[in-house]
Amino acid sequence: MTRAFRFALCVAAVGGISACQDTQGPPVATEMLLPDSAEQMLFGVSLILTDGGVRRAIVKSDTLLTYDDNTRSELRKVTGTFFTVAGEQDAVLTSRQATHSSRLGTMEARGDVIVVAADGQRLSSPHLKYDPSRNEISSDSAFTLTQGARVTRGVGFVSNPDMTNMRILAGAQITGQDVRIPRR
Repeated sequence: MTRAFRFALCVAAVGGISACQDTQGPPVATEMLLPDSAEQMLFGVSLILTDGGVRRAIVKSDTLLTYDDNTRSELRKVTGTFFTVAGEQDAVLTSRQATHSSRLGTMEARGDVIVVAADGQRLSSPHLKYDPSRNEISSDSAFTLTQGARVTRGVGFVSNPDMTNMRILAGAQITGQDVRIPRR
């Protein structure tokens, strides 16, 4: 064996040994793509939320995962349309995620929640609850309500979906045009 051949053989052997000592594992996904505990996984789903047989909302979702014997649904990329008792559109909600409880008939939206009423009012909040039996949206989180030039900020509210009857729970700040408070 020539000296150069032995040197090349040693370099190859050392390279192979160092490659065997590589402890870095294969890349791992940071997010679970298919939640393995879901009972069902559906795509392009529409849910109709009712109260006493009256359609109160249609909720569309990119992805729906069911849990707890199909009584809890986790939705992704959500768009919900609210309706009056007469069937007219009240408002439209969008959010990144939501949870629907078929036991309670309620829905909770999370992540960049925006509600736009038919008259153009725009409400944004990180979290919002919807109860069709009470025809009520609510939150205990910070929110911003934009009505033309007037902007209302606060923490927590209870309202009907078209935001014509809103009660602010704490920290109300209103900027923009003058606010008229009705006399009793």
